[in-house]
Amino acid sequence: MQRKLSRPSLRIRLVAALTTAGLIATTGTALADTDADRKVVQEALDQLTTSGGALGVQARVTDGHQRFTARSGKAELGSNRPVPENGRFRVGSITKTFVSTVLLQLEGEDRLDLDAPVVRYLPGLIDGRITVRQVLQHTSGLYNYTDALPLDPAEFEKIRYKHWTPQELLRISTGRPLDFDPGTRWSYSNTNYVVAGLLVERLTGKPYEKAVEQRILKPLRLHDTEVPGDDVGISGPHAHGYVSVAGKPVDITRLNPSVAWAAGEIISTTRDLDTFGAAVAGGRLLEPAQQKEISKTTAVSPEYGLGLQVQTLPCGTRVWGHGGGIPGYSSQLLTTPDTHKRLELSATTAPTGGDSNPAFVKLLTEVFC
Repeated sequence: MQRKLSRPSLRIRLVAALTTAGLIATTGTALADTDADRKVVQEALDQLTTSGGALGVQARVTDGHQRFTARSGKAELGSNRPVPENGRFRVGSITKTFVSTVLLQLEGEDRLDLDAPVVRYLPGLIDGRITVRQVLQHTSGLYNYTDALPLDPAEFEKIRYKHWTPQELLRISTGRPLDFDPGTRWSYSNTNYVVAGLLVERLTGKPYEKAVEQRILKPLRLHDTEVPGDDVGISGPHAHGYVSVAGKPVDITRLNPSVAWAAGEIISTTRDLDTFGAAVAGGRLLEPAQQKEISKTTAVSPEYGLGLQVQTLPCGTRVWGHGGGIPGYSSQLLTTPDTHKRLELSATTAPTGGDSNPAFVKLLTEVFC
């Protein structure tokens, strides 16, 4: 968790949480066929809210034999109201998996070539060497536009309600040189998914959020998931997120999520994310050829497919998913490729929070190992 609007606040969180605790590895023992212990899961959540920097946390666990939700902490400072068991929250970069899924669907319809340069579809937009695959896999070299934003809490307060166009966000990046030659390195950049959103719009002829709604939200009946655009609020039951400004907590729940756009603006619930994650891993949204592509890693990108993190825990469990962070909220979506074990989590950050916490490791170990 984090106490301030730091640079990774719109970036994936799972890698940071696991790497800090030394949990990620490429080898390990065989997967133990045991059910997750609700008591241990609850202990881990309680640790997150008592000493791990979270004000409130909710989780949904599936292990094939049982399904349950758990929660800990408060929904709002100054109140004893508990976190809603199926409350809505900002999912941050989990949005990227929705967007990459739409583009892979378009490839399956022969409307897109993953290995074609982006400029084939959007002439002059970015460096002509960058391919669609490199954008989706974060190997494009495009400068991460969020690195240039005023994300210190005091400064972000001044722009929290600003409307951003994707073109504005992209110009922040393209006004700087590439970080490296396309395809030679992996570096997480939110700019890639601004480009991905623009590709969706060019290929479908409609706003990217409409494509996400028609191709994913409606077919899966994700009624509690929305692409909010300029809507600054979170409708329905939800916990509040906070940042610290001059040593005092500031409620950051209301903000204009256009600053994240296709890189991280979606609002959802653990229930809807569970349905989505199971559908992605279970091949319900993609044709077989594209299903192989979404989880395909490379020597340059060994733990990231196309909008999907792909990692192996020391116990031998392979997990797919994505993490997300946006001011006030940190989230996780994780599933085994066979969907037998799954975890969705949302935590709201509190002013006294730190970054990665061993409680995450305890939770992930209990669910997946």
